Amino acid sequence: LDGAASLLNLIAVRASLLPPDNEHRFGHGKAEALAGLGQSIFIFASAGYLTYEGISRLIEPKPVASTDAGIAVVIIAILLTLVLVAYQRHVVKQTGSLAIEADSLHYRGDLFMNLSVIAALVLSGYFGLHRADAIFGLVIAVLIAFSAGKIVLNSLDQLMDREFSEEERRRIREIAHGHKDVLSLHDLKTRRSGIYSFIQFHIELDGEMSLHDAHEIT
Repeated sequence: LDGAASLLNLIAVRASLLPPDNEHRFGHGKAEALAGLGQSIFIFASAGYLTYEGISRLIEPKPVASTDAGIAVVIIAILLTLVLVAYQRHVVKQTGSLAIEADSLHYRGDLFMNLSVIAALVLSGYFGLHRADAIFGLVIAVLIAFSAGKIVLNSLDQLMDREFSEEERRRIREIAHGHKDVLSLHDLKTRRSGIYSFIQFHIELDGEMSLHDAHEIT
């Protein structure tokens, strides 16, 4: 499921980077938000499957086999995920990509889940607490669903053209008012689309100024 979700993100990021065309004058950035919604479906599905398995094993506990091999695999997965998450965070800082941020959020959640998997394997394999595996599975399902919910909200923010934070909007006003010829600024509108940010506003200038100079200041 992780692989399928990341493949979906790869396709979306590639599509979002296509330049604007006659039918998409603002570009294709919202492909990332759509991918985020698609990825959340994969994640919710895995949470649902884990919930089903967890409840089944609570009712009929099963001993965990090959505990040592399981722990070894999970440790390798944790190390690889740490490398992946570190690189994703670097890329998100450089690009602001929603799709990669969603993928990174997903894998950061995996880190905590893998630690709980080790705990479940130890409790079940070495101490005979066979229901521990099921209980941790249900906890992991809740964490996965919570991560998917955050991805959905972030995606909807972009699709619904949510404004920048008040801090960012204040900074935009400060920059505009910082120009000596700008008398005032109003009708500020902001939104994001993939890695692109759109900012528009009206500024007031001296009415005696030439159109050329007003254009240069804007």
